[in-house]
Amino acid sequence: MNTKPKVLSGIDRLDLADGVLRGRRVGLMTNQTGIDRHFRSTIDLLHGRYCLTALFAVEHGIRGDVQAGQAYETRPDPETGVPVYAVYGKTHRLTPEMLAAFDVFCFDMQDVGARFYTYLYALSYAMEECAKAGKPVVVFDRINPLGGERVEGAVLDPRFASYVGAYPLPTRYGLTIGEYALWVRDHLRLDLDLTVIPLEGWKRGMYGDEIDLPWVAPSPNCASLHTAFAYVGTCVFEGTNVSEGRGTTMPFEYIGAPWIDADRLAARMREHGLPGLWFRPVSFTPAASKYAGESCHGVQVHITDRREARVVEGGLTLLDEIRALYPDKLEYIPSTMGAWFIDKLLGTDAYRLGQYDAHALMEAHRPAREAFTEARKPFLLYD
Repeated sequence: MNTKPKVLSGIDRLDLADGVLRGRRVGLMTNQTGIDRHFRSTIDLLHGRYCLTALFAVEHGIRGDVQAGQAYETRPDPETGVPVYAVYGKTHRLTPEMLAAFDVFCFDMQDVGARFYTYLYALSYAMEECAKAGKPVVVFDRINPLGGERVEGAVLDPRFASYVGAYPLPTRYGLTIGEYALWVRDHLRLDLDLTVIPLEGWKRGMYGDEIDLPWVAPSPNCASLHTAFAYVGTCVFEGTNVSEGRGTTMPFEYIGAPWIDADRLAARMREHGLPGLWFRPVSFTPAASKYAGESCHGVQVHITDRREARVVEGGLTLLDEIRALYPDKLEYIPSTMGAWFIDKLLGTDAYRLGQYDAHALMEAHRPAREAFTEARKPFLLYD
């Protein structure tokens, strides 16, 4: 018997959007996470009930079958025949051709609650273009799987804005996607007709596995809630030559490289006594991505108490130790978006330049986090 609290996603309350969608051509940005509580696709629900004329696919594709960073061309959806426009690759923006294909724009995707998740900017860029074109936007809200209370990490400096962090948000910002949309509209001062179809039954202290909604991996390397938690702290390794576990069964939980001493690194991490986190020595061989086919050594990040764990500081402390142990081996990776990728992920270059270690960086950004926590209050929809 299921005793978990019942929560309705925005798409489970589709009737609330009827007045906006009825009689209009509907465009929908979604992916495999866009389902109702009965596992029915948002694509199918809108296609069967309204005039669905355009689909928009972001990173990982409309069905979640595209790997990170892989571009693709516009093509028909094989299930419905509705044109699928790619807004990842050649462009991240809705073009005039795309805008002409619909009267009202809908969004329904599950994000993971991390500032560098590209789905956030797929939505906000679409909001900007819809505002210019006078097109209304409907966001079907979804839970923040990491909960809506904790705010962590560094607040992005606009000098490092990119598609993995465009606005001055903390690494872990504690908003649902609908609340984020309301915040973005205000932050960008958009003249936009925005409707958020809210959740029902969700509280800010609830995590994704504490409610009765199904979990669908929001991207190929985020198969579980534990991975999502780890990702918030260890995504920073994407900006280095250390493997973040892509190409293994434990992406973002396995961190390592061929030149790391796993036992030594794990022992040094345990000396920090970071609450809610444990670092176990591990060896792994990625099947793809960094060090494909090579034996890597490092740690597995275990989150033993997610209410206590400071995952952002934990991931960066792990990088602290690798930087201290292997200064001649660790390298930062240049970004295709200019500058260094780690600076884009962290939202600052102060860490890469050695001005702060993990703890000092978190402390330096405490006032900005507190200011954001206060500034977000008008946009919170849930207790």
